[in-house]
This record gives sequence, structure tokens and C-alpha cells, in this order.
Amino acid sequence: MHKTTRRALFAGAVVTAASVAVPVVSASAATACAPAWTSTAVYVKGNVASQNGHNWTAKWWTQNESPATNSTEWAVWTDSGICDGGTTPPTTSPTTAPTTAPTTAPTTAPTTPPTTSPTVNPGSKWLVGYFAEWGVYGRGYHVKNIDTSGSASKLTHILYAFANTTGGRCTIGDSYADYEKAYTAAESVDGVADTWDQPLRGSFNQLRKLKAKYPNLKVIYSVGGWTWSGGFTQAAANPTAFADSCYSLVEDPRWADVFDGIDIDWEYPNACGLSCDSSGPAAYANVITALRNKFGANNLITSAISADGSNGGKLDVADYASGIAKLDKVFPMTYDYFGAFAAQGPTAPHSPLTSYTGIPTAGFNSDAAIQKLKSKGVPASKILLGIGFYGRGWTGVTQAAPGGTATGAAAGTYEAGIEDYKVLKTKCPATGTVGGTAYAFCGNNWWGYDTPSTIAGKMTYGKNQGLGGAFFWELSGDTTNGELITAIKNNV
Repeated sequence: MHKTTRRALFAGAVVTAASVAVPVVSASAATACAPAWTSTAVYVKGNVASQNGHNWTAKWWTQNESPATNSTEWAVWTDSGICDGGTTPPTTSPTTAPTTAPTTAPTTAPTTPPTTSPTVNPGSKWLVGYFAEWGVYGRGYHVKNIDTSGSASKLTHILYAFANTTGGRCTIGDSYADYEKAYTAAESVDGVADTWDQPLRGSFNQLRKLKAKYPNLKVIYSVGGWTWSGGFTQAAANPTAFADSCYSLVEDPRWADVFDGIDIDWEYPNACGLSCDSSGPAAYANVITALRNKFGANNLITSAISADGSNGGKLDVADYASGIAKLDKVFPMTYDYFGAFAAQGPTAPHSPLTSYTGIPTAGFNSDAAIQKLKSKGVPASKILLGIGFYGRGWTGVTQAAPGGTATGAAAGTYEAGIEDYKVLKTKCPATGTVGGTAYAFCGNNWWGYDTPSTIAGKMTYGKNQGLGGAFFWELSGDTTNGELITAIKNNV
């Protein structure tokens, strides 16, 4: 659910966000000057920077917007007062995706369950794409782009990523991007500008407009992800309270018509991701069961899960099968197996379909994960195959074939070691295939990523296995005319 600027959803390694990380202080700092504002730094809601003898507090994600000229009522910075020239020790570091909880709690959910049932035929193939809420900032990718790229007409479902898990409860991830940001007529799906007083703006309102244009399209609110999975441990201690909070969020009257269900992206139950969880093998199933009991049969419930096919790996330490039995579909994250989080290599494509001679870790491939899930009794028709719309790469490489050594992560537009397909297809075209995916060697850089051709092969595999479709992370990595999603659609 790539994921770092996206989010890190690899099977077993840790990736950190790699936007410009600068020291910041909390908004409660009083008289000391925060570290000076810089144009290259990324700030999120609540971060403080100093400029011209004042501290300034960010209202939302920002980069290259000077506090001195962006501090009006509707601008990003608030003047927090004169500072004395000293500095307060840093307390937090910004991340690429906003990490603060909303200041306004979601309103109480309706007391009666929704009466509208999803219209997607459960037996049909799903084609599911992630939309990252933070993509509206530096990436400039908005809901309208899903339409103009031709992707909306191909998708069956959109996963909106992410809601947070603060305190073991479902909470808004980024209120500004989600429902506060005003869209101009040119930016809007239907060509109609937002007004200052309308009850819902942001991506949620744009998704409402997209669904009006594509009535069969479903939107699922994804919770957690790499960065925000920490609260699932508390959720597992009281699954009923967690489910109640999630229902209140998804069915908030302001946007209840936008979402058709909920997705749980817990990384990882009874194992380690960004943090470690020890809530026990039954915790995942308990949480999913509570959600199904609350949301009922007419709401979609899905889950992104580990794709660790190794013996005794992440899929073996939690009772996934019992939880999946309550789901509509499950999304094993069959990407991010390998990457420059192992800075010296060996080089390996991050999303191999099958094993191959020299693969760095046995069981780290899509087929191993699919077969393991089947062996646990998970029906193939519930499983979707995951595709990454990006590559992972190294620099300092001298060997074209996989398995070479490296000196570190290759440069990327948004973070080191990761680059979108739309960039790599011309910057470093594929030079070979291995394990059912592609790799590229250019200069001293080595990248692994999927192409339209390898995606076609993966979709053939999916059909042969009887899988329920495919999903991908994430929409903004594709070309403006949707090369990769077209390859999925034409072959799924």
C-alpha cells in the first residue's frame, strides 16, 4: 500500500519516508524560536518554523510557502508570536504523509445501517486502485486525474488511503485534503468550483462527483497503512469499540454516500512493521469479526495483508483465514519484497511473481503468498493479486543481472530508492525480466518494476489461479493515459 511517500508495504523490511526531514517543534513551544523555515522542507499540520523573529505554525501540509507571505486567514501559516532567538530542541520530524489527527471529531453516525447495497457482482473480477490522500500536495494528483487518465472507467473500486488508528479508534487522516480543500472549476471532476460555505469539499466531495459520473464505481475507506498501523494493537484490545468508531467515521452524515465500506490495512498483526504488535494470533480475526458485526452484510469489508510466503513468516503468526472468511476480498501486498532498504543489495525486483535462482529470500514472491493463503483454506476467488505502479532501485551497481551489489538507494523524485513507473519507463527502460517481472540497468543504477508486458503475464497467472482480480498501489504512478491500468483491465 507502497508505500512510504506512499507507504511501506513490503513483506519484511523497514522503509522510512524520505521527504526532506527537518527538525521542528510542537505548536505549544512558547518563546524560543523554532528552527528557521526553509523552502525545501516539508511541514505538516502543527509543525512550527521561525522567520523574521516570529514562530509560525502550519495548518496543513506545505512546502516552499514562506510564512511571511502565506499567513492570511485562508493561508497555510499562522503567526504564533514573537520568539526570542533561541531554539527549542526538536520534538518531532515531519513525514511525507500528514500524521496528525483531526482537530474536529467526526460527527455521530446514523443510528440505522445504510440501506443501499453494493451493486458490484461478487462473482465478477475486481480491479482496485489506491488513491493516496497526500497525493493532492506535492504530486498534484487529484480525483479528477482518475477520470482524465481513463482510469475511472476501468476501475471497479477505489481504496482511499488512509484513515488513522489514533488511540485504537478510526480517525481522519488529513482533514484538509479529505474534506476542507477548496477546488476550482478547472480542478473539479464536474467543472464546478467549490464555494466557501458548502458542507463538504476536498477529495471526499470530488469522489462523490466521480461516483455520480461512474455510478458502478465503489469507494472503500482504507484504515492504517505502514505509518498508521500502530493503533491496531489498542483496537485489538477492544474490537467492538474500534468497530463502532470506524462505523462513525465511514458513515459520517457529511460523506456517508461517498464510501461503500472499509478496508483494514494492519501492518502487521502479531508481528513487526513500523512498530511491533503482540496482540496474539486471534487478534486480526477478532477485529474483522467486530467490523462485520457492526457494518453488516451490505457494506464492503476488505483487508490488505502481508504477502510473506516464507515458512513461519508473517502469514503464519496470525489467524488470517478466520478473518478473511468475514471479508469480501483480501489484498495480499505482493510487492516491496526487496529494495534499497537493504542498501548494499543484492539487487532484486521488488515484486517477483515467482521464485527464481538467486532470489534473496525464499518465499518472498507472489505465488508463494497465494499458495500459502490457499493452503489455509482461503478461496482463490477472494484473493486479488497486487501490482506496484512504481519501481525500487539501487545505485553504485556494476552488474546488469539481478544479485549485484550496490552502494545505496538510487535517486527518486519523492524519496530515494523509489520511482514512479511513468518516470522509469523513459528514464531507465527495462533491460530484462526475471521471476515474472522486469528490471532495468542504466548507468550505475538498477531498478525493478512492472511493465504492461509483465502485468499481462501476471494477470494470466491470476486467471489460471482463479483469483478474484487485481489491485495496485497507486494511481499517480501510472502514465497520464493509464498504461498500467489498461494492461490490467485488458488481461484480468
